Amino acid sequence: MTMKWTGGHSSPVLCLNASKDGLVASGAEGGDLMAWGEDGTPLGGTRFQGSDDVSSVVFSHSCPTKLYASHGETISILDVRSLKGCLDHFHVNEEEINCLSLNETENLLASADDSGAIKILDLENKKVSRSLKRHSNICSSVAFRPQRPQSLVSCGLDMQVMLWNLQKARPLWITNLQEDDIEEMEGPHSPGQLLNPALAHSVSVASCGNIFSCGAEDGKVRVFRVTGVKCEQELGFKGHSLGVSHVSFLPESYFLLTGGNDGKIMVWDVNSEIEKKQKSPTKHTHRKKANRATYKQRSNTNASGTEEEENGKISPKLNIEHGEKVNWLLSTKIKGHQNILVADQTSCISVYPLNEFQIQ
Repeated sequence: MTMKWTGGHSSPVLCLNASKDGLVASGAEGGDLMAWGEDGTPLGGTRFQGSDDVSSVVFSHSCPTKLYASHGETISILDVRSLKGCLDHFHVNEEEINCLSLNETENLLASADDSGAIKILDLENKKVSRSLKRHSNICSSVAFRPQRPQSLVSCGLDMQVMLWNLQKARPLWITNLQEDDIEEMEGPHSPGQLLNPALAHSVSVASCGNIFSCGAEDGKVRVFRVTGVKCEQELGFKGHSLGVSHVSFLPESYFLLTGGNDGKIMVWDVNSEIEKKQKSPTKHTHRKKANRATYKQRSNTNASGTEEEENGKISPKLNIEHGEKVNWLLSTKIKGHQNILVADQTSCISVYPLNEFQIQ
């Protein structure tokens, strides 16, 4: 049964985060920021000056009342017990911030913006320690890897996914999602595929730190494994009929939440699917390179190829018809039970209790 948290916002909710003590923060269009109790009661809120959208909120790991929020080009640090005033604020990005990520040791905060840049803010010295500039379009999402406080992944509307180590100013590894799709083709494909570009919207890293996922505009969900300084794509499947707007691993698990512009929310057992692929006799040890001429020839034939057949074997463990375009997904425990919180195009937060769906 779906619950709705209401009374906090009057415009679409864009982002969510939860503290280790169960507090929830939400950011919305027009500069609104709200804090919520476990029962969905609004505890307090503020509206930032300038009415820039609150695009990302992140709780401190060590201090559950400290909150980092991005609005426009600014990062504000607040105490959720008194949201009317800021503890500190920083203006280090040149364009609008899309995503924040805090590393586990809590000394670095990454902020990805519309220019494609990722600023790394040294919180102890209150200054930018790195400026990562490799995305050629909007950098939509960034995430530090758990257990590796100097390593992060990013994605953007340039269709690129990158792995970074902050000891270097350049990425260790880059993949272009659209080019990889062409290279991996082994069967006939629809000529419409290139008309739906793989603009990358969201990344999430599993708690192990070595598995991460990316959701893109082409409706595909991709799962990568980090091996040293490189990554390999373990899975790539059509998860949604429209763009995948947000992906999020459940805490301490390999269950992956995905939300789409098609109004659907799904849960995937990534570990189980990787194991199936590794046991499959059709597993590819090396990617086959197909040139563009070959791709053009294949795309003019009927679409029933290998990738579609393999994708058909991957099905979600849970499929929720949410009905609204998903802006953000969050899995958190409320009163001891795991729940999915959903921000969408409405001013409400939807809550789905996972125990009712028996996801094991």
